[in-house]
Amino acid sequence: MQAHTIASVMSNPPIIEMRNVSVVRGGREVLHRLNVTVAAGEHVAILGPNGCGKSTFIKTITRELYPRFDPTTSMRLFGEERWNVAQLRTLLGIVTNDDVSLFLSRPVTGREAVLSGFFSSVGISWIHKVQPEMEARVDELMAWLEIPHLSERIVGEMSSGEVRRVMAARALVHDPRALLFDEPSNSLDVFAQIELRHVMSKLARSGLALLLVTHHLPDIVPEIERVIFMREGRIIADGRKEDLLTSERIGELFGCPVQVTLQDGHYHLLS
Repeated sequence: MQAHTIASVMSNPPIIEMRNVSVVRGGREVLHRLNVTVAAGEHVAILGPNGCGKSTFIKTITRELYPRFDPTTSMRLFGEERWNVAQLRTLLGIVTNDDVSLFLSRPVTGREAVLSGFFSSVGISWIHKVQPEMEARVDELMAWLEIPHLSERIVGEMSSGEVRRVMAARALVHDPRALLFDEPSNSLDVFAQIELRHVMSKLARSGLALLLVTHHLPDIVPEIERVIFMREGRIIADGRKEDLLTSERIGELFGCPVQVTLQDGHYHLLS
């Protein structure tokens, strides 16, 4: 997998530029005047308790939801305000639990799942015109993520950790500039969590921007240097992880006394 050069990253516009963005769902305002900029090539974790607005934030980025109209509001992705969602997916790869669940009940192999990323489909059928360069890209990604042994395995028969790696490969087929992980360690056992964090570190070191949305501190791999705190639909803190991932600040965020420890570059939470 080819890394983006420093020059290309510096010349690219920010991945996300939100100014006074509010989002209404079910008649209730769930995001309140967010101001966020994520630079090209930057690695950022968005942290907060359940119900803080993280999922709405993701759906706003992926254009499933749209900001409430306001003359002071603006939102740009990769420098553009208007996007065809299919084109956006070529620049922003997404790994969510919703995508994972689509593959678990269908007889799709690992290789077919990755290849289907070119068509935004669940698996491959006769209507898809698979090109040799697509096949080569799938081979490259599965080798790079150390999962060629999953090529012929049915996704529904894989472990949760194996499925996450297959979905990461699927999200990378278009060589996006950024990859968004939504609560990636949910339902994973300890070994699978460790494997997934190894994958996220590898992706970050490749030059790909990493956007992580989570409420699990250990998911914040060492390459992530910036953390954004969300609570009740608002951004309440944004800064260096060394400043924010402290016992006092995390306790305030989650509303309970905690002890934060640092080991081998990973933060851990003790209640």
